[in-house]
Amino acid sequence: MPHGGQVGQLSAWWKQWNDPLLSELVDAAQQASPSLASARSRLVQARATRVAAGAANQPRVDGSVSATRSNTNLLLPASTVAQAGLQASWEIDLFGASRAGREAADARLAAADASWHEARVSVAAETASAYLGWRNCESQRALAVRDAASRTETARLVQASAAAGFTAPATAALARASAAEAAARLRQQQAQCDSQQQALAAMTAQSPEAFRARLVRQAGPVPAEPVAAMTALASAPLFAVSAVPAQVLAQRPDLVQADRSVAAAAADIGAAQADRYPRLTLGGSVAAGGVRMSGSETNAQTWSLGPLSLTLPIFDAGRRVANVEAAQARYEEAVSHYQAQTRRAVQEVEQALLALEAARGRSADARAAAEGYRASFEATETRHRNGLASLVELEDARRNLLAAETALVQLQREMQDGWIALYRAAGGGWEPASAASPSPASALAPSKP
Repeated sequence: MPHGGQVGQLSAWWKQWNDPLLSELVDAAQQASPSLASARSRLVQARATRVAAGAANQPRVDGSVSATRSNTNLLLPASTVAQAGLQASWEIDLFGASRAGREAADARLAAADASWHEARVSVAAETASAYLGWRNCESQRALAVRDAASRTETARLVQASAAAGFTAPATAALARASAAEAAARLRQQQAQCDSQQQALAAMTAQSPEAFRARLVRQAGPVPAEPVAAMTALASAPLFAVSAVPAQVLAQRPDLVQADRSVAAAAADIGAAQADRYPRLTLGGSVAAGGVRMSGSETNAQTWSLGPLSLTLPIFDAGRRVANVEAAQARYEEAVSHYQAQTRRAVQEVEQALLALEAARGRSADARAAAEGYRASFEATETRHRNGLASLVELEDARRNLLAAETALVQLQREMQDGWIALYRAAGGGWEPASAASPSPASALAPSKP
């Protein structure tokens, strides 16, 4: 299991983002998650089944107490018979049926435990994705605010120039349209951010008002410059991983669950096979009591050992053979699922690494493009104020800048999504083999308890 299955360590991976609120939201979402509650319920059921399977191989003892008042013989007076006793029975596990059932229950308990850990990993990844999605939405909103302010100021200046007769009315109309377009984009972006905030509040089981106040109080400020934010993100030690060793996949809870399902199916075959052979049971009882008749009392103590019973299956119309064949088919299905799950695990890790590498490779070019378009826009804006550039040139430069900065924020989101996908693909995080040298982290090892 990731981090040796220690619950407290499953969310520690998120602390690498240096955002305390993210770790708190992950914990809150795990407390409120219905999928995690379902996984916990299945785990409790598997534990109870394991206890029942273990008890099947042990002797069974029942107690009884009885009292009878009767007068069934006309020649004798009425009598009272009271008795308390114990009855024991034990099915001797000649061919391993009970043992196989216990092994199957053990395997299913381990599978349920793995399913619970998988639910925790999934909830953590979904919460982090939602939170970082909201952060990126806020970055987009900050771009929209800055763009709307710039266009509004340009429209004001152009309108003043048109009122003085220095600018054509058509140019003033274009400036007003551009400002209105930016305002509409800002409102749309604000609505998206509010919607993501509501979804995050529901995911963590908090009221929207209290959650909004918490975000304002605890969430760090959104970077004003996407270029600076992207530079900091790309240079963080967290993003030095270029490879993940195959043994990390062994900690994926879904692979553990699939592996234990194979073991349970194999044990079911043994139980079905054992059901085709004779069954030996041994019984016995001991009782103590008394008989009261006409004022006199007599002790009545009894005991018995047996019967020793041997049951031989002779004819069942093929039921037991069919049960073996069905168990064998379920085993083959479990093996096939395990193999497919292993291939899928490798695929998910490879895809996450490829996505990270692609985003990292594009980051330098994206930053250079945003910086270049920013310089071009500022120069064009200065030329426009001095009457050396038209409003069409200014708007064209503004669109290029907005597109480049938007692409940079989206690329930042891709890198974050890639890391979340890699966290999930590795089964819940990992630790570098040497914490002293996090870069390059091409040699990783599964976390230790």
